[in-house]
Amino acid sequence: MRKLDKLTAGGIGCLAVLVLFALGSLVGAGGDPDAIVGPRLQPPGPGWWLGTDNLGRSLLPRIMEGVGTTLLLSSIAVLVTAALSALFGIVAGFRGGYVNELVMRLVEVLYSFPAIVLAILVAAVLGPGQIAAMASIVLVTIPLMTRLVRGAAVAVAHRDYVTSAIISGARLPRVLGRHVLPNVAGTIAVQGTYALSVGIAVEGGLSFLGFGVQPPQASLGVLIQQGSTYMVAAPWLIVAPGVVLVAAILAINVVGDGLRDRFEPRETRTLT
Repeated sequence: MRKLDKLTAGGIGCLAVLVLFALGSLVGAGGDPDAIVGPRLQPPGPGWWLGTDNLGRSLLPRIMEGVGTTLLLSSIAVLVTAALSALFGIVAGFRGGYVNELVMRLVEVLYSFPAIVLAILVAAVLGPGQIAAMASIVLVTIPLMTRLVRGAAVAVAHRDYVTSAIISGARLPRVLGRHVLPNVAGTIAVQGTYALSVGIAVEGGLSFLGFGVQPPQASLGVLIQQGSTYMVAAPWLIVAPGVVLVAAILAINVVGDGLRDRFEPRETRTLT
C-alpha cells in the first residue's frame, strides 16, 4: 500500500477536525448555539472565543452546529448521487443502445444548467429548506459522476471475465453487481469526494441566498449570510464561517486528489 503524502494526510486531518466539530455540537461541547452569552457584536475574547453575533450568541457553537448541518446535508445528498450515478452509469455503459442514449441525453440536459441556477430552480419548486438543499446538490452533482461511471463501465464491459460470466449464463444483475461495480468503485469514490466539495459549495450558496437551510438553524451558508450584514462592524462574523467553508472544500479536494493518485497512479502529483 502506498504511503499517504503530506498533503493528503493534512487534508484528512483537517476533515477529522471538522467532523469532531460536528460531533461536538451534538453533545453540546461548545455550548448552546442559541444561548445569549454576552453583549452584541463582541470581538473574540474570553467567554466567546470567536466573538458574539447580533443577538449576543457565541459564534463558536454556532459554527460547530453549522459545520454539522452542512456536512450532514451534503454527505446524504452525495450518497444519493453516488447510488443513482452507479445505477444509471453502469446500466448505460453496459447495455449501450437506446438505454445509453436516454441516460446520456438526460445527463446533458442537467449538465447544461449553471449549478446555482439549477439549485434556485429546485428551491423554487420545493420551497426553501433542507430538502431543497439536498435535492439541489443531487441534481448538480449527478451529471458528471454519471458520465464518468458510464465511461468506466464501458471499459469494464468488454473485459474477458465479464464476457466469460455472460457466456456462463450469469444473470445481468449478478454480472453488474459482482463484476462491473467493484471495478468502477474507485471512480465512484474519487468523484464522490469532489461531489462532496461541490455539495458544500452549493449548500453554502443556496443558504446564503435564502433558499437553503433556514434560520434559526445554523449552516455555514446561513452564518455567512448573517455575518455579511455586519461585515464592517463585526468582520469576524463572516470571516470565521468563511474560512471554515473554504477549509472544508480544500480539504475534501485534497483527499480526492489522494484517492485519485491511488486508483490512477499514472496521474500522481509531484508534491510530497
